[in-house]
Amino acid sequence: MFASYDTIRFRRVAAGGVDLHVQEAGDPAARHLLLLHGFPSTSRMWDRLIPVLAAKYHVIAPDYPGFGLSAAPPPGEFSYTFDNIAEVMAALVRALGVRRYSIVMQDYGGPVCWRMAIANPSAIELILAENNAAYDEALGPIWDARRAFWREPGANRDALQKNLLSFEAARLRHVGHSPNVARYDPNSWNDEFAMLSRSGMGEIQTALFYDYRNNVASYPKWQAFIRETRPRMQLVWGRYDSTFAPAGATAFARDNPNCETHIIDASHFPLDENPDEVAALHLGFLERWLDDR
Repeated sequence: MFASYDTIRFRRVAAGGVDLHVQEAGDPAARHLLLLHGFPSTSRMWDRLIPVLAAKYHVIAPDYPGFGLSAAPPPGEFSYTFDNIAEVMAALVRALGVRRYSIVMQDYGGPVCWRMAIANPSAIELILAENNAAYDEALGPIWDARRAFWREPGANRDALQKNLLSFEAARLRHVGHSPNVARYDPNSWNDEFAMLSRSGMGEIQTALFYDYRNNVASYPKWQAFIRETRPRMQLVWGRYDSTFAPAGATAFARDNPNCETHIIDASHFPLDENPDEVAALHLGFLERWLDDR
């Protein structure tokens, strides 16, 4: 599998009133792919995938506002909601002159993707998804403390910090229940925890996660969209995920006969444990459904 590193460029792009850090790679004249990262990741989570995709496609991988190297205005100056982040991502593709594109997404990228798809379905060619929730079946016991925070934020803020923003939570998100711990790079969760520990970041991420309750409330709307439009979709899901249960993966195919599902030996971030397998699956799907359109 040929990988193209030489075309990767790191840019600053103003979109939706926010200065974004963006990785861009591949030929801008090729078909476009928007890569939407998870929590608490950045565009760096795609480092093993971008060179593979860039050999054939134009890849756009931003950091969301408040993540990575993008601007992180305090919550009083920027509304940290998934509605707003989706609007900023839509503004980004417009700023880059992109009208039609496919989305590759994981975790937080799911709520952003579904909002963008519903707002402008004709713009989306394909959806390639990794461990993201749009069905209640995905939300296991680890979400009990998170639901408690949504009900009573003040009383449950400390419990949320441990459940979501602590070092151990960062590690568990990556390793999950995998028996192959040696395949996981500790730099991943160390880097993420370092970002979460920056000044003001706890407030930003807590504000955004409080809005996550609106994602769960939106599941019926997203499911109706999936049933009605049947988007051409590939789902790659790590079976060892401690954040989203595998039952959340099979639910997509129940509503969408055009969803190709692969449950593999990996955790919440499938690229951590099996990057070659994930890259081959994504590239094969793109070649089958995008190249001839």
